[in-house]
Amino acid sequence: MNKAIIISVANHKGGVGKTATTVGLGGALQSKGFRVLLIDADGQANLTDSLGFSMDMDKTLYEALKGKEELPICKHEDGIDVVPACLDLSAAEAELMNEPGRETILSSLLQPIRKNYDFILIDCPPSLSLLTLNAMTASDSLIIPVQAEYLAMRGMGKLVNVIDKVKKRLNPNLKIEGILLTMYDGRKNLHQSVAETVQETFKDDVFATMIRTNVAIAESTSAKQDVFHYAPKSNGAQDYLKLADEIIAHHNL
Repeated sequence: MNKAIIISVANHKGGVGKTATTVGLGGALQSKGFRVLLIDADGQANLTDSLGFSMDMDKTLYEALKGKEELPICKHEDGIDVVPACLDLSAAEAELMNEPGRETILSSLLQPIRKNYDFILIDCPPSLSLLTLNAMTASDSLIIPVQAEYLAMRGMGKLVNVIDKVKKRLNPNLKIEGILLTMYDGRKNLHQSVAETVQETFKDDVFATMIRTNVAIAESTSAKQDVFHYAPKSNGAQDYLKLADEIIAHHNL
């Protein structure tokens, strides 16, 4: 591959599995021999913390967005590359507000390193903020995790409207990679009903793979690993492997 496929994992609703999906999918793609970079673009720094990196590092995405550093890349012991975040990242919203081309800063930072990777996955904050706009502007496509719960569809219209505006104004090539049902339990009628509603509403945009509720995903965070390296035979790891296969097939890789 000449340059990385950049995929943002985005939903302005919190607690839907964005970070778990970024880390789990990244681990699955890496296990298949792809060069993967994970970027933590969330001021809560959950991805950074979940992979065992300090949130008090001197060089993070925040310093790069401010123009003080090049994009800092840390290597995890399992071999995956990570651009960490810090809690100051939330302040970048206000600090960059008057910068010219503020929505394209991350895209500019990524251009010199795209050739070094096959996939770059961006974990977005749970808001439709400047950081999320930067991620969408830099990306080829979006994965939208949707929790298999009653309120899952609430706000999806707003998110789709924002995606349409980004396509018109900032990134005409942006696509929806897929809508991903997460925390799914096939034994629950409610989860089955939500899955059917999502599939009927978004049709071909919905991944065939669903990420099942799995304790290993939560445990892997405590172990500071992705679920694939922590428990490769778990349902969580197997589901993210299937998701990786879907994405690989979609891009004819």
